[in-house]
Amino acid sequence: MRMRFGAFLAPYHAPGQNPTLALERDLELIQHLDALGFEEAWVGEHHSTGWETIASPELFLAVAAERTRHIRLGTGVVSLPYHHPLMVADRIVLLDHLTRGRINFGVGPGGHLTDARMLGIDAGQLRPRMAEALEVIVRLFTETEPFSVQSEWFSLTDAVLQLRPFQDPHPPIAVTSMESPAGMLLAGRHGAGVLSLSVARGPRGPIDLAAHWRLAEEEAERNGRTVSRADWRLVLPVHVAETRREAIEDARAAGAAYLLDYAEAITGRPRPVPGPADRIVDQMVEAGHWVIGTPDDAIAAIERLVERSGGFGGLLVWANEWASPEKVDRSYELLARHVLPRFQGSLAGIEASNAVARERAETSGRERVAAIEAAQVAYERERGISGSA
Repeated sequence: MRMRFGAFLAPYHAPGQNPTLALERDLELIQHLDALGFEEAWVGEHHSTGWETIASPELFLAVAAERTRHIRLGTGVVSLPYHHPLMVADRIVLLDHLTRGRINFGVGPGGHLTDARMLGIDAGQLRPRMAEALEVIVRLFTETEPFSVQSEWFSLTDAVLQLRPFQDPHPPIAVTSMESPAGMLLAGRHGAGVLSLSVARGPRGPIDLAAHWRLAEEEAERNGRTVSRADWRLVLPVHVAETRREAIEDARAAGAAYLLDYAEAITGRPRPVPGPADRIVDQMVEAGHWVIGTPDDAIAAIERLVERSGGFGGLLVWANEWASPEKVDRSYELLARHVLPRFQGSLAGIEASNAVARERAETSGRERVAAIEAAQVAYERERGISGSA
C-alpha cells in the first residue's frame, strides 16, 4: 500500500512569542511541504490554552491554498459540537470550490475542555453532539431534498445546501481517534477515514492499533459500509537530522517543555515517562512514543508501526517547533529525500534499473570500447587513412 505523508499542525507555539509571526511560519511550513512533495497538511481548531491559536482552520486553509499548488489541505479538525452543522457544511463546500477540490474534511469532538467550558458545553455532551452533527452534515452534502431536524442544541427547517460539493460526492471525511473507541466507531458508521492522534500509550496502557482498526471495520459492516486502511492516518512527532545525537539535542529543551509545560501542565495529561526534564526526549524516544533520530531511524519506526497496526495509508508529522526553523525545514527535507520514497514505491524502478546496469557494467564497458573502435575504423576507411599513419 502506497503511503501518503503530510503534517498535522495543531499548531503548537509556546506562549511568549509574536503570534502573527508564528502563524506566518505555519503558512511557510505548508509552502515548504508543498515544494517537497508532501501530500497533505491538516490544521486544527482551538480557542484556548495560549498554545494553539488557529480558531478557524477554514480561514487559515483558504490563505494556504493561495500559496500552494499541489498539497491537499485538511481541517484537522473542525470541532463539530461548537458549530451549527449547516454553517460547517456551507463553509467546507465553499472551501472545496475555492480550492478546486483540494480539501479534506476532518472532524472531532473538540480538542480542549477549556474550549467547551467557555461555550457552556458539558464534556459528556461532546462526542454525542459530534456524532449527531456529522450525521446531518453528511445528509447536507449528499441530499438535495430539503429536510428538517429538531435537536436539543440546533434545529434545521427545510435545509438544503444551495452550493453542492465540488468533489464527488463530497470532500473526503476523516474522524479523529485517540484512546477511546468513539472515533473508530463513528468512522465505521460513515465509512470515513481516521486520524489516529495517539499511537503510543493511553490511560489504560499501550494502544492496540490493530484492535482499534477492527472496531472501525466491525462497525462499518454493521452499517452496510466499508472502511479502507488507505484512509487511516497515524499522527506522531517526528524530527530527523544527519545524526541521532544531533536530532535529540535539537529537540531536548523544547520537546521537554512541550510535554511538561503544555501536555501535563495545561491539558492535564500525565507524562508517560518520569523525566527529569533533560532526559524527557531520550525517554520518549526509547519508549517509542516519539521518532527522533536519523532518516533510517524514521524508516525503522514506521515499519514497526505498520507491523503493529496491520497497515495504514498515511503518516502525518505532528508539527512542533522543537528546533530552529532552519533545522525544522531540514528535517522535512531529509524525510522527503530519504524516508518518503521507501514507502511510496518510487524507488522500485530506479533500484531495478540500477541493478541491471551494475550487473552489465563489465559487458557494457567492452561493448563501448568495441563500438568506439568500430567507429574509428569506419572513419579511417572512408577517408582512406591508413591505420599506421
